[in-house]
Amino acid sequence: MSSSTTSATGTVRVKRSRTRRAGESMFGMLLLTRNIVLILGSLLLLVAGGWTSWETAGPALTGDVKGTVRIAKCTEETCAGTFVPTAGGSSQERKVTVDKTASGKVGERLQVALRPGTDEAVRTGPAGVLYGAVPFGGSLVLAGVVFVLGMRMKRTALVLGALGVALMSASWALLTF
Repeated sequence: MSSSTTSATGTVRVKRSRTRRAGESMFGMLLLTRNIVLILGSLLLLVAGGWTSWETAGPALTGDVKGTVRIAKCTEETCAGTFVPTAGGSSQERKVTVDKTASGKVGERLQVALRPGTDEAVRTGPAGVLYGAVPFGGSLVLAGVVFVLGMRMKRTALVLGALGVALMSASWALLTF
């Protein structure tokens, strides 16, 4: 039993029942909730990637103890060498480790900064900063996947994915060549 009204243009409008209007409102609310959850998940991915990247890129940018290290030996995951601080730091030499993917070959001398409170060195300069930003690049790619599959936002996903791939490719290129 639906009532109908005639508008000024002569078309007949059928008034929907309260149940149908409530159902449509709930479906809209469900879609809105889904989009909010997916956006918050994407933001969580980006914040986690940025936080992880700052653990490596932070000392490379603002490290207190900077110097050089000559790579002496390498294992499967790390390379080790003797750290010589620059003029502003302490004058003691010490053994440090550098991640193998960020280090060069045995015998190569690298500009590094020490992580505070550890004997772990991170590369400085553009190559070290971009290497530190690789987790953020990965989180950009993952956020792009969430945007394209969850929210069907193809252009936004393409931009996020392209930025992530460009960041990781630039890091690889600077460390390789």
